[in-house]
Amino acid sequence: MIPRVAVTLGDPAGIGPEVVVKALADPGIAALARWVVVGDEPVIRCAERITGARMEAEIADQGQMRNFAPDRIGKLDAACGLAGLGYVAEATRMCLRGETDAMVTAPLNKEAVALNGIAFSGHTEYIAELCGSADSRMLLVSDRLRVVHVSTHVSLREACHLGVERILRTIELGAEAMPLIGIPNPRIAVCGLNPHAGEHGLFGTEDGEYIVPAIRAARERGINADGPHAGDTVFLRAVRGHYDLVVAMYHDQGHIPMKLLDFDRGVNVSIGLPIIRTSVDHGTAFDIAGRNLAGPESMKCALELGARMARNRRVTIHAG
Repeated sequence: MIPRVAVTLGDPAGIGPEVVVKALADPGIAALARWVVVGDEPVIRCAERITGARMEAEIADQGQMRNFAPDRIGKLDAACGLAGLGYVAEATRMCLRGETDAMVTAPLNKEAVALNGIAFSGHTEYIAELCGSADSRMLLVSDRLRVVHVSTHVSLREACHLGVERILRTIELGAEAMPLIGIPNPRIAVCGLNPHAGEHGLFGTEDGEYIVPAIRAARERGINADGPHAGDTVFLRAVRGHYDLVVAMYHDQGHIPMKLLDFDRGVNVSIGLPIIRTSVDHGTAFDIAGRNLAGPESMKCALELGARMARNRRVTIHAG
């Protein structure tokens, strides 16, 4: 049951190629799947020279960076942004065609992509569009905490415009994803929006108007969810083992505890898609790119989780 997994290099000018090479040079990681690196061979060879590592993986060369040179590393580059986006598109198509069981992505730079006149708000939204999925969410995973977000890359003002159906669907998608991670019957805590989850309407009415009905509907569908909980305490309870998953109402409510707790080992998972996609939970880090300073821990975790989810889905399909 060894899966075949696509791995994208990310922006060639960032740390993505370095962390991919370092991670896949680890024999323990190399043995978890049949890895297919989607990128450009000149970029990979450059990363191998920088790191002194040699990765163990098949290469799906995209032919976009034939003249790649080290002096492009660490700089905002439209061509690199476009190439990185192309890697993601091809890996997604490989999954949709059934050629790979999952995909793992290295970081892109939104500004580099935008230099090409392309509207790009993030991997999750882009991959969802390629898959024709209207219902995608961002799930962050570490050893001690898992958080799924009702909203992500929107303004805080927009994030405060809640809807019962979107909250309910987020709870459902989180519950559906947990068995692939290895948690078959998750205990789910749902955050409130306002301080103290509104304090019975003293600090806002959104918690009672939108979040409570969504939780009630989720419970009626057999999901073990409760709340709304105050955002300043619920993450600590989850870390202490009371909950398997926390539903955050907006980007920073979920990201801050995750990155404070385990910045180097967090994994970003796109859920609500017909494919499995995991990613590092860090950016392109142009300031250290090309200097062999980037650690591969987050990439190793993303690779391990992607392979595990692919194996678990195969088991589920065969069992069915």
